[in-house]
Amino acid sequence: MGPAEGDDELTAETGRSADQRVPVPPWRKPRKAAPPKQPLSQEAILETALRVLRAEGLDAVTMRRVAQELGTGPASLYAHVSNKDELLELMLDHIAAEISVPEPDPARWQEQIKEVAREARRVWSAYADISRVSLGNIPTGPNQLTIAEGQLAIMRAGGVPDQIAAWFVDRLGLFIDADALEGSMYVSRLKEGWDAERYFGQIREYYISLPRERFPLIVSMTDTLMTGGDEERFEFGLDLMVRGLASYVTE
Repeated sequence: MGPAEGDDELTAETGRSADQRVPVPPWRKPRKAAPPKQPLSQEAILETALRVLRAEGLDAVTMRRVAQELGTGPASLYAHVSNKDELLELMLDHIAAEISVPEPDPARWQEQIKEVAREARRVWSAYADISRVSLGNIPTGPNQLTIAEGQLAIMRAGGVPDQIAAWFVDRLGLFIDADALEGSMYVSRLKEGWDAERYFGQIREYYISLPRERFPLIVSMTDTLMTGGDEERFEFGLDLMVRGLASYVTE
């Protein structure tokens, strides 16, 4: 049978009425309809990258992986995102939109700085290890710039000198990023079956077993050194920074 004959037979079969067609063998799996292809856009790429980030962490976010999730090739992404670095910056700024900054209140400026810091830590912590991107980049996106502008406005309202305020924004950002990153590392370990209670118990026993003559303070202060959870330690560090900031304010 030649190709023409085969084509005629196929056409004839598909052209038969429903009661005349040969049924599909029961051992064959029914074919699934192909999902409609999502139009490729910067927004679609960004949403897909964020989904990968939340599920698997920052290392899983690659141009190839995002393209695979979108059912296309990596080359097609470059019409909307120039490279991976730009994608990461876009992701970070998109996430930063969730951080709210209050209108400056001179009577509450110190507490307002703390509120923004807590909010930033909460948002960064909700997106796996995105804080790694924040650590390695100077804010340039509109949402990040809005946060920085708001922080500077709060400090100016509180009487903080401009140079001190400028440096504080940078140092506070590092503190928040590092804290959120450490938290994401613990979360990652817990997903892999890490026993946190056992680990910290071993650290405590190790400290106690150190040569007392060489490390007298660590040995004697072991319980004190290990007291306090993540929230308490973050609040302590934040209070320490804001108190130092307030010392630069002159009436």
